[in-house]
Formats: sequence, C-alpha cells, structure tokens
Amino acid sequence: MAGKIMHAATVVLLRDGSDGLELLLCRRDSRIAFAGGHWVFPGGRVEDADGEGDSDELTVARSAAVRETREEVGLKIDATELVTLSHWTPPDIAPKRYLTWFFLTRAPQGEVRVDEREIREHAWLRPSEALARRNRGEIELSPPTWVTLEQLQHCATAAEALEAARNSEPERFTTRIAQVEGGMCALWDGDAGYESGDASIAGARHRLWMVADGWRYERHGASS
Repeated sequence: MAGKIMHAATVVLLRDGSDGLELLLCRRDSRIAFAGGHWVFPGGRVEDADGEGDSDELTVARSAAVRETREEVGLKIDATELVTLSHWTPPDIAPKRYLTWFFLTRAPQGEVRVDEREIREHAWLRPSEALARRNRGEIELSPPTWVTLEQLQHCATAAEALEAARNSEPERFTTRIAQVEGGMCALWDGDAGYESGDASIAGARHRLWMVADGWRYERHGASS
C-alpha cells in the first residue's frame, strides 16, 4: 500500500566560496522520524497557510519554501527569486510520501540561525565535498539530496548554477527502489530496469547505487 501523500518544498541556498560554489546543508534532529539525522537543504511540508488565496502548486510551494527557510535557518528569501530545479516523488513503499519541489536561490545576507528543534547544525559545503563526506561515513544523505549535489558539483559559481536551472525544464524524479547485491538501487525514468524494478536488466542507466562500498550515480551508461 502506498504511503500517505503530502507536499513539500526545499531550497538550495547558493553562495560563492573561496574554493568555488558552496551550498547550505543542515543536519536534522536524529529523533525525527522522517530523515532523522540526515543532512538536508532547508525546507519542509506545505501548510494550509502557504496556499491561502492561491491554488497554483508552484506558487504554494514557493510560499512554503520561504516560510521553512525563515523558520529553520533564520534567513529571509524572496519567493520571486526562486528558480525551479526539480520535483521528487518517493517510492510507493515510503510510509510518508513527500512530493517535493526543489528550488535554487542565492543565499541572502545574514547569519544562519538554526531552530535547534528540527535542525541541529549547519555547514556550507562544496557539492563534491558533501558527496565525499557521505561516502566516508561522516554524514547521511537522502537520494534527492545526493542527486542534487551531483548535478551542482559541475557548476563553478552560483550564477552558473542559476543560469543552468533557468535554461532547463525542471526534471521530475519518481523513485523506484530495487534490491541489489550489497545494498539498494534507486531507479528513475530512463533506466532500463525502471518499469520492471529489476536493476539487473542491461541497457540505459539512470540510477543511484546505494551500496556498502559507496554511493554512485549513473546515467545514460556513464558513471559519475
């Protein structure tokens, strides 16, 4: 049986650091049932107040993104400056299925102040650094976070990341999970095994290997 469906929004805050593009990642309280202890981008569930007077899905998601960013990390962002990046639908087996819009924006001026409830700490990290830390066992990530970092590690600056997103259609990821030797594999549209859920089928690849020797994103037959 598919889990309960809810809607959510996530914001990838960008800044230019001394060594290149940096993103704000936040560690969720480990006692939280959903993604407890994981390092995530600011964001959360859409609430009734986010949709007052407007039924447009993206407008409501932008309102939620602004509110959640203010509540979780104390930063005020502008909904009109949010650039849509992607949309994520979890697998049917998830007990709670958060259908989530991911947005990009430049980080505003101001000090990050985590709420000390849902969020316990934060760090500005280069995408490649965050991926490496996960594979060293230093932090935990969820598949949407990993793939977003994977996409953004090829951008040198915040301007480059925002321009690339503006010039692309937001990609939709509907996840299916397959068991593989040593762990699991998240499959997405375009993978040869996506429809059947069989990761062993030869052919095109669009997947995240989540196995004991490290996570690895593979698309169109080319490993990253």
